[in-house]
Amino acid sequence: MKSIDRHVDKKKRKRKKHGWYSDRFLALLLVVIIVLAGALGLLSFKQSRKLDISLPYDVKGRLQADTTDPDRLKTAAGFASDLCVSPDTLNLEGVTMTTQYEKALLFNLDTNTPLFAQGIYDRTYPASITKIMTALLAIKYGNMSDEVTINQEDVTLEDGSQVSGMIPGDKTTMDALFHALMVYSANDAAMAIAEHIGGSVDNFVAMMNEEAKSLGMTGTHFMNPHGLHDNNHYTTAYDIYLMLNEAYKHQAFYDAMQMKVYKLTVTRADGTEAAFMLDSTDKYLTGEKNAPKDVTVIGGKTGTTSQAGACLAILSQNSYGQPFISIVLNAQNKNILYNDMNQLLTHINASS
Repeated sequence: MKSIDRHVDKKKRKRKKHGWYSDRFLALLLVVIIVLAGALGLLSFKQSRKLDISLPYDVKGRLQADTTDPDRLKTAAGFASDLCVSPDTLNLEGVTMTTQYEKALLFNLDTNTPLFAQGIYDRTYPASITKIMTALLAIKYGNMSDEVTINQEDVTLEDGSQVSGMIPGDKTTMDALFHALMVYSANDAAMAIAEHIGGSVDNFVAMMNEEAKSLGMTGTHFMNPHGLHDNNHYTTAYDIYLMLNEAYKHQAFYDAMQMKVYKLTVTRADGTEAAFMLDSTDKYLTGEKNAPKDVTVIGGKTGTTSQAGACLAILSQNSYGQPFISIVLNAQNKNILYNDMNQLLTHINASS
């Protein structure tokens, strides 16, 4: 009888032990389920809170019209703490552009303060100011010691196009082309740079548009590397500010935009050398126009076509050493362009 009882007790102990393991397993499984559910819930919450940054920031489309609202200004500063953010129109006492069709701005880069704005988000044609982007890509992706051969496509441009004098078969360096582009605004240099870096002009233009997108230039679309007119080649004054603000941080660009003249040397197909003296297109640098007292014009980029008018985007300094970007587009002629630019520059010493 005792033997039977011991056998029964043994069975009971086995069942009890088995039940204990089952309970532990179920408890552990329940904990795993709870943890997974919590993790999935947290992930879902984070995804729901994530900002949509699939589209570039559009200042004109997203800033509230009332830019004096402190809350709105705080939001803008959070997005671009190292950039100037401005309304489309901002008046400055004593400054009136010659026509309402001009697009213009004056920004203090030291304090990131907009001082004047007129139509800065309006679509316009940039003419040769386009070459700021061409120069920027030359610095980022080019090797300045590379030898480049000029081909027929580089010099087959519309009549009256600004060209350096190079002919098909000429060989020169990327550095030389870069300076011909920056100083003389040579369209043949722009074409040669584009083909050499991009493999083709079309591919280089795609690179230009990608770079513009990365800089937040939401109102810009490029069709060529030089700025000769195309209806689908456009920008805004604010986008030009973004582009110049990025480009001048590169020492090569900063140095080249200050040059008054450049000697371009090429090797001809027969082995002989040819040289071209290329004067700056910036009348401030050549001394044909004078900046206001205590204003130092460092340099920038000019542009002129019949559709774009006379255009100028420059970096300057006031007497305190503060840097400014000023832009005037769509002026009726170069005299008006420089007169209106001087209106802006007159105020940079009073803004510090």
